[in-house]
Parts: sequence; structure tokens; C-alpha cells
Amino acid sequence: MGRPENPIDPQDGPVPRFAYELRKLRVEAGTPAYRAMARRVGYSAATLSQAAAGERLPTLPVLLAYVRACHGDTEEWQHRWEQTDADLTRQPRPQNDDADPPYRGLARFEPGDAELFFGRDELTAQLAKAVRRHRVSALVGASGSGKSSLLRAGLIPRLRAPDEADGQTPAAVRILTPGLHPMTHGERLQPAPGPGETWLLVDQFEELFTLCTDDAERSAFLDHLLAARHEAS
Repeated sequence: MGRPENPIDPQDGPVPRFAYELRKLRVEAGTPAYRAMARRVGYSAATLSQAAAGERLPTLPVLLAYVRACHGDTEEWQHRWEQTDADLTRQPRPQNDDADPPYRGLARFEPGDAELFFGRDELTAQLAKAVRRHRVSALVGASGSGKSSLLRAGLIPRLRAPDEADGQTPAAVRILTPGLHPMTHGERLQPAPGPGETWLLVDQFEELFTLCTDDAERSAFLDHLLAARHEAS
């Protein structure tokens, strides 16, 4: 029998609440050992255990593997994950919270962490300049190099600020991950009402190929994404 997991208070925020519900799913499945779950889905026991630790939101592929190992509904849990991810993106950072250290460990930085996101000012400025110059831009890099943090805590706050040239603020700044069914985000590919640009950031773009198994849906998402690059779309 493995060691008992540390207790989680679901009232502590979106991530602990998500982990709390994930643990409930495992209990409902009969509390299988993490090693047994690992053999079932091809992820390490440590990775699956960490997914329900409540310290950071697991990646979508890890979450779906955890759910499959517990015979859960992957589509339902993808929706839960997307909602939690959106909650984290919108969540303002508490003011004057000296007890909260700036180091995030392996967790990504969110837009509310912009004031703590140090050391990438030049790269953020280059990225902001590139996306304003080109209708479509791609940010590529090694896994774990901090691309999601750069997008969320670096680029998004800059895009939300008034444009230096005309002072205009964007109509919307949206971020999504493709997941199993990328076309569930179809409405978010449409421009927001009102003046200003609608910025769309697709994080974890590789999920379009690693998670989505429907070729037609993948093609439809790409078509919508490419159509969205036109100002009149």
C-alpha cells in the first residue's frame, strides 16, 4: 500500500479544488494503486500522483490519462480542465501577499503573475512586436522551456494594455488549448464585438495532433484558425 496523500482543502483555490475532485474519481474507481494506473495508461506512477497533488494544474494529456486509468469520462474531465485553466487565467493575483513566494517551481506563470515574471522582458517585447507585425505567429521551443509562462504572464498582459501607437485596447484576448475536440472552441475563433483586435493564443498546439484523433475536426479547426487571421473575418 502506498503512502497516504496529503490532505487537500478544495476551498484553497481552483487547483486544489480540481485535485480534490480528481481524487474523488480515483476513490470511486476503487482507489487503484498509482502503479496499476501507470501500467494501464503508460505514464509513471509519480506523474499520475502529482496530477492530484493540488500543487499545479496537470497538463491535459496527463489529466486524460489519469481519468482513463480510473474509467472516467474523458470529455467531461476535459471540460472541467478547460474551465479550471480559464479560471487560473482570469484569477487576479492577491495584493501585498508577502507569504506567497515568487518562485513557481514547475508550475507555469499566469497573467496575474505578470509582476513576478522576471528575466524575459526583451523576449516578451520581441514576441509582442512579432505578433503585431504578423497576423499569424508561432512560438516554438523545447518542452519545459517556459513557453506557456511567456505567453500567459509575458505576452497577454502586453496585449491587454493600450496600443502604444493609437492607445486602443483590444476587443478581447483569448487563450485556449485544442484538447480532444478542438472545434468545441469554434465560437472563440470568431472576432469579439466592438473596436480593437481580437487576440487568440493557442497554447499546447501539439494537442491538435497528439489528442485529437478526428482528421475532419482537426482540418476544420485549422481552417477556422487560418480564416481568423483576416481582419474582415
